[in-house]
Amino acid sequence: MNDGPAERVRRLAALRGCDRVLSGVRPVSMAEHLDAVRAALAPDSLPDVYGEGGPVEALELRVAELLGTQAAAFFPTGTMAQQVALRYGAELTGRTTVGLHPLGHLMLHERDAYALLGGLRAVRTTTAPGNPTAEEVAELAEPVGTLLLELPLRDAGFVLPTWDELVAVVGAAREAGARVHLDGARLWESTPHLGQPLATVAGLADSTYVSFYKSLGGVSGAALAGDARLVRYARDWRHRYGGTLFQQWPAAAAALVGLDRELPRLPGYVAHAAAVATALAGLPGARVYPTPPHTHQFRLWLPHPADRLNAANLALAEEEKAWFVGGWRDTEVPGLAMAEVTVAAPALDLDATQVADLGGRFLRRLAAT
Repeated sequence: MNDGPAERVRRLAALRGCDRVLSGVRPVSMAEHLDAVRAALAPDSLPDVYGEGGPVEALELRVAELLGTQAAAFFPTGTMAQQVALRYGAELTGRTTVGLHPLGHLMLHERDAYALLGGLRAVRTTTAPGNPTAEEVAELAEPVGTLLLELPLRDAGFVLPTWDELVAVVGAAREAGARVHLDGARLWESTPHLGQPLATVAGLADSTYVSFYKSLGGVSGAALAGDARLVRYARDWRHRYGGTLFQQWPAAAAALVGLDRELPRLPGYVAHAAAVATALAGLPGARVYPTPPHTHQFRLWLPHPADRLNAANLALAEEEKAWFVGGWRDTEVPGLAMAEVTVAAPALDLDATQVADLGGRFLRRLAAT
């Protein structure tokens, strides 16, 4: 997919102008972000200073309450937060090995930061396209200081274990002397599938990272939550990594808005994703995975080249003000492309019949390209 600056701006403008959106959300302007933050702040609210006070402190307290942990520390990025969590595990256990999934975010998207900056070494937990089983953790070739579990595992299709499977995996890690860290960038929307509240899920682990922009609509930022000792350590290493900025109130305030507005809506998105996935599976040549989706996101395949699918979606958006699914990319199978579908607030306005109708219009637009 051509993702140059001009093409990206064109796509965002097209999506913003759509009356109907199946996958994703309409881009929010900077002014709209500021308006939402301004509406949520008291007129005399003062900013944080190097992470102390203001919305940053309020956000840390809110996250700790939601996750049932003793404390939480705000970080500018999840990459930094997770490096600190793994470093802590290595120092506490004396093991520089970490159990990572080969499809996990740290292995695919962080340019080996855990190894190059943290001096850590990965032990691959499984070759299966899903989180490891308790048996696989028990049979790791060497002991690990921290077992990292990504919930959901995005690059396997936003897949989650069952609650019983997750409990068993954590138990196996504990028996092996490992700490457990949750890569919970999308943990907010995982509770319906797991059937447990956030605090119960986070309570299984020694530390949990959550993101504020992936599902909550924030500007940026993350939090690392755990016991007070971990968070004291995290604050020191956040400073060493350059993550203690003079003021971070815009990102923190936007995160608080997301917790207020989007977090309560996520179970509805997850429920509607099942109906959307069923409707999309009925399109000619389509496949969806997982079925039903484990969260409000899932994968969709169509038997066409990615460039044609992206062109058809853009044409549909610009000419008919309707957004189907974007971000198509070719797979290892020639002529078969895959995209990630995100069912959010705009998709709630589309029932199964309307989803199928929009899919048909998209395929007709595809045939004309």
